[in-house]
Amino acid sequence: MTGSEVRAAVGWLASVAPDPAACRWEWERNPLGIALLPAGRRWDVLIPPRELGYPAFDVLTRLIDRPGPVLCDFGDGRMGFFVPPGTVARWIGTGVRGVGLGTWILAPYPGRASGGVRWLIPPDGSGTLTDATLLELAMHEAAAATARGGGRDGGGGGWWGTGG
Repeated sequence: MTGSEVRAAVGWLASVAPDPAACRWEWERNPLGIALLPAGRRWDVLIPPRELGYPAFDVLTRLIDRPGPVLCDFGDGRMGFFVPPGTVARWIGTGVRGVGLGTWILAPYPGRASGGVRWLIPPDGSGTLTDATLLELAMHEAAAATARGGGRDGGGGGWWGTGG
C-alpha cells in the first residue's frame, strides 16, 4: 500500500471510533499495530465457518474485482468479510457469525504487519464493502465445492467481535 492509501484506510477505519483522533494517535504508536474498533456504524463483519472462509474468498474474488476489506486471523483459520452496516441484524443464514452494532473488532493497522491478525484485503479508504448477497452466493458455492471434496481449512484464532 502507498502512503496515501494507508492514510485513507486509516482515516476510514478510525472514523468509527468514539474519538477518531485519539484512536489514530494510539494506533500509530501501538507496537502491536492493532486497534479495537466498533462495528455496526460503517460496516458489519460476517465470519463464515473456518472450512468455508478461503473457499468463499476464492469464489468471491472470481465474481468481483475488488471485494471489501477482509480480515484473517491467527493461522488463517477464520476470516471476516466487511459488509454494509445492518447486515448482521438481517442475516438469517446459520453457521455464520455476525459482528454488528454493539460489538467490536480488532483491526490491524493497514500496511503494517501485526503478528497475527492481518488484512487479506485491506480497506481502500473509499468505503468499499462486500455485497452480502454476493458473499452468501460465494458461501453456497464454496459449501457445495467442499461437499464435493474441494476447499481449504485452517487453524483457529480469535480476532472477531467481542461483547455487546
